[in-house]
Amino acid sequence: MDFIAKNVAELSPSLTLSITSQAKALKKQGVDVLSFGAGEPDFNTPAHITEAAIQALHDGQTRYTESAGLLELRESIATKLSVDNNISYEPSQISVNCGAKHSCYNAILAVVNPGDEVIIPAPYWTSYPEMVRLAGGVPVIVETKAENGWKITPDEFEGAMSPLTKMIILNSPGNPTGSVYSRAEMEAIAEIALGEDILILSDEIYEKLVYAGQEHVSIASLSKEVHDLTITINGFSKAYAMTGWRLGYTAAPKAIATAIDTIQSHTTSNPTTFAQFGAIAALNGDQQIVADMREEFDMRRQYMLSRLQNIKNIRVVEPLGAFYFLVNIEPIGIKSVNFAEKLLSKQKVAVVPGVAFGAEYTVRFSYATSLDIINSGMDRFEEFCNQH
Repeated sequence: MDFIAKNVAELSPSLTLSITSQAKALKKQGVDVLSFGAGEPDFNTPAHITEAAIQALHDGQTRYTESAGLLELRESIATKLSVDNNISYEPSQISVNCGAKHSCYNAILAVVNPGDEVIIPAPYWTSYPEMVRLAGGVPVIVETKAENGWKITPDEFEGAMSPLTKMIILNSPGNPTGSVYSRAEMEAIAEIALGEDILILSDEIYEKLVYAGQEHVSIASLSKEVHDLTITINGFSKAYAMTGWRLGYTAAPKAIATAIDTIQSHTTSNPTTFAQFGAIAALNGDQQIVADMREEFDMRRQYMLSRLQNIKNIRVVEPLGAFYFLVNIEPIGIKSVNFAEKLLSKQKVAVVPGVAFGAEYTVRFSYATSLDIINSGMDRFEEFCNQH
């Protein structure tokens, strides 16, 4: 008898985690692998954040909190959203979750009914379609174009809509493309969503990592009407190098926030208590560490861009946010999984196949690694491309 639920059996495992695991396994065997797969900063969590969590443990902060998280943390998040993003939320509209991935899933579960359609621009973060399927929804994938910076256009948005459309997912800055939507682009998308009462899931986990004079715009800040259709997702993993802490949050209209809280009360009970004290320290402490990490990422970004632009048989769009390059390998004529396997086997360079992001003839490089590794990795990658 097949005991596995149909919607689970149809899921694809995360290729991003799979590639990272393969690279780690080879490294344990002593193989000189250069990995560009991980979607996490290579910096340690700032000391004042770690110390706050340690102190919380010493103080006996090891019991349940409210299912939505500590009130003090939600108040700090509300202040952050007001100051940084020009969005007004009450603490009761905020839910702290076990990572921004969990935040996205809770939000989708809260609003998507079986059969509802969710528009997802591709290339997309690999988990969005699977989350929609788990909720019984139907992912509607819209292929974006490199010449548009890998961003969905108003015409593409309208062309994908149907009477069943419930939500559009936006990710700016984006994974895997590094794309950043301008204010004008956000306004155009918001106008269409308003006209059809389509919810907006705005994943802003990379908001602190924007470069070249770009501005991060939270779509919920555009107007009260857009605010009332938007679920804002953010967290601590990327800005504060806290990936393993598993802390993200949603900010949403009251009814949706209540539904998210109810879901969480029956699943995780609450996020890890002592970790939440670290998050409070992250938001209320010195933000210079965030700026310093962004500056380092930008230096790596510019260096990797200069190297990639000089490699034959590939194409690349300059990423203006996050810490990824999506490299077009179509001129080489090898599909992404085969390409990634060959690159790992022959040159010991690990990248993520673009098929994981709905972009078959691409591979993703993360530059959340040292400049030395980037330099050596680009040497090996260039040699591989020249051979093909």
